[in-house]
Amino acid sequence: MPNSILIIDDEKAILKVMEMNLQREGYSVFTADNGNDGLKILQEKDIDVLLLDHQMPDINGLELLKIIKNRYKDLPVIMVTAYGTIEMAVDAMKLGAFHYLTKPINFDEMYIIIRNAIEQKRLLNRVEMLTQEVKQLYGMGNIITNNQRMKEILEMLPGVADTEATILIMGETGTGKELIARAIHYNSKRAKGPFVKVNCTALSETILESELFGHEKGAFTGAYKLRKGRFEVADSGSIFLDEMGDIPISMQLKLLRVLQEMEFERVGGSETIKVDVRVIAATNRDLEDAVKKGTFREDLYYRINIIPVRIPPLRERKDDIPLLAIHFIDKFNKKNKKNIKEPSAELIAMLMEYSWPGNIRELENAIERAVILEKGEILTTRYFTEIGNRITGSESESKDEKRLLLSLEEKHKNEPDALKRIAEELKINPSTLYRKRKKYGLT
Repeated sequence: MPNSILIIDDEKAILKVMEMNLQREGYSVFTADNGNDGLKILQEKDIDVLLLDHQMPDINGLELLKIIKNRYKDLPVIMVTAYGTIEMAVDAMKLGAFHYLTKPINFDEMYIIIRNAIEQKRLLNRVEMLTQEVKQLYGMGNIITNNQRMKEILEMLPGVADTEATILIMGETGTGKELIARAIHYNSKRAKGPFVKVNCTALSETILESELFGHEKGAFTGAYKLRKGRFEVADSGSIFLDEMGDIPISMQLKLLRVLQEMEFERVGGSETIKVDVRVIAATNRDLEDAVKKGTFREDLYYRINIIPVRIPPLRERKDDIPLLAIHFIDKFNKKNKKNIKEPSAELIAMLMEYSWPGNIRELENAIERAVILEKGEILTTRYFTEIGNRITGSESESKDEKRLLLSLEEKHKNEPDALKRIAEELKINPSTLYRKRKKYGLT
């Protein structure tokens, strides 16, 4: 299907000449000799490029440009004028015009500009399509859960995504903190901007500073060229600071300044760079405890903890395990061209019994391995022997621990501070002892 072009020009002779030349180039051409008729065509037809005259009797071309860009923001508009001035061109560009042409028309120049405009529109459409695909991929509805605590989090997230507030996602390794971070970004007003992830625990202090803020050429040995930092790359989008609790204390003050002022200098540079970035932080550490111990700045903690989101570990949302298991089976069926229909009841029981210290990531990896190895249509416990052994070992350890507690309680039963003595003997604090006694039904 040929690309469509609309020409709006009050000079009918010029309209005809431009129409004939563009049709000869293979374009589908529509014409209007006034602004109102042009707007009607835009409503009725799918137009790829607009050629708009600057001077018309019913409405000024620049005024019409404002209206059109407000309604059709991605439509490339090429201004055409017999009174070409630098000022007019600047005004047109400020209002969103793609380019401008002066009369008499140089048709070779016009063809080049039109081709460039069509390519830009194609790329914008592609970006929009990809943005929508990513938005669907990381939509709130794609986070699989049947757990009440998780449902409450998901109900909260759309409202959170619409704000510019800094978010702190807390949870054990493997609970899906990055998935939540991406869902927030791709459901926010910044969805078309970049999502930049920084793994703070994987980088040394020196490298982390350069990674976050960039460096100038010659700033240090090996800095052969200027390099933009992650904050600069994330401009107009979101930066995800994963495992932020691992950032060295000496770096935290520099980071605090960036979060407060949204400005920084590259390593080895003096120019202050300003950015517009939404910060989403995540940690598997207890930052309140880190503040008390002096390993995490109190002012930085309060700066990032504006909206806290706590993701429960998988052992506290076991009602999600069957759903997740089926989801991962489907996922790895497609990836490995397998046809496993469902997990066995025995397997589900095993998965529900296990504590999953590695959380969802561990479950996903276990399912992937089993799907690859399974020859039948039902996923059984056959390829989960390691998990089965851990369950058995855990049961044995629990029995031993319970026996020890019972023997210590018998030993100290007549003492007024018996629980304190037991805690001291086990080298644990009283609150831990309380939880263990509750676990084994000794309270």
